[in-house]
Amino acid sequence: MDMDIDESKTAESARSFKAEDLFKAAENGDTSVFTSLSQDQLLNSLSLRNEDARSLLHVAVSYGQTEVVKILLAGDPLKSGVNSADEEGWAPIHSAASCGNDKILEILISSGADVNLKNDGGRTALHYAASKGWLKIAEILISHGAKINSKDKLAGCTPLHRASSTGKAKLCEFLIEEGAEIDVEDKTGQTPLMNAVICGYNEVALLLIRHGADVDIEDKEGYTVLGRASPDFRSILIDAAKAMQEEE
Repeated sequence: MDMDIDESKTAESARSFKAEDLFKAAENGDTSVFTSLSQDQLLNSLSLRNEDARSLLHVAVSYGQTEVVKILLAGDPLKSGVNSADEEGWAPIHSAASCGNDKILEILISSGADVNLKNDGGRTALHYAASKGWLKIAEILISHGAKINSKDKLAGCTPLHRASSTGKAKLCEFLIEEGAEIDVEDKTGQTPLMNAVICGYNEVALLLIRHGADVDIEDKEGYTVLGRASPDFRSILIDAAKAMQEEE
């Protein structure tokens, strides 16, 4: 008799959850809230969206709540929500890549997440991994078919542009080894080397030159890499470029 009463209370508790309770639980990693839901309730909850058009899965991914992510995906037999976008076109995979959460990223990919999905800015998960310098994330994405030279919509930047402009040397090295176009130009005609020089990341600039980056390419304003460099760094770039030519 006591067991029947307890089950009734559990069912009533499940029915009483409001959308805001579920989003809070996804944020905090409160798995008990989701395990108390019936299959139908869990399935229905997957269609909920907050004020940013983000789903419970989006929120759980953003806050690194791995167990909640697993429960939500298990409750979605068709995995229809894994590639759903918020109001800015971000899917859960973009958030996982940006946060550097490799475990959640692999769970999403195994559930059908599209590694080449672009948000409204035309950026893929690899763009965010490159910007943040998440080497393992980049490795996972590329091993699952991420396009290494994909350009975003706004600036025409590739992941190598992003890694260069944020000073992520190890990521740059990896992207180049995996086939990134080293002298690719964005919409302003600037190359990853130009980005590194303009942003003052000298280590990255020298790395790119060692891999054969061209110092003579002009951007749409007529500047070369040397023209964009500070006087002190210009001589170092010239010496590095000469050394590369001599090796050839």
